[in-house]
Amino acid sequence: MIKQHIVENFKNDDVNSIMEAINSSVNDQDEVVLPGLGIFFKLFWTEADDDTKNKIAQLVRDGLDHTN
Repeated sequence: MIKQHIVENFKNDDVNSIMEAINSSVNDQDEVVLPGLGIFFKLFWTEADDDTKNKIAQLVRDGLDHTN
């Protein structure tokens, strides 16, 4: 249900609108938005090539090193 709602809600949005939604969600620090970001990440991950996936995994690894 959540996945379908997120996809339908953003399906016709342009890149700037999606960037604004992601930035707003990240800056909001409200854990309620995490499922939506997870949907975005899943869409990204399924379309990414192995090199991109490796870069993202490294960025996540680096981010974990800088988290309290």
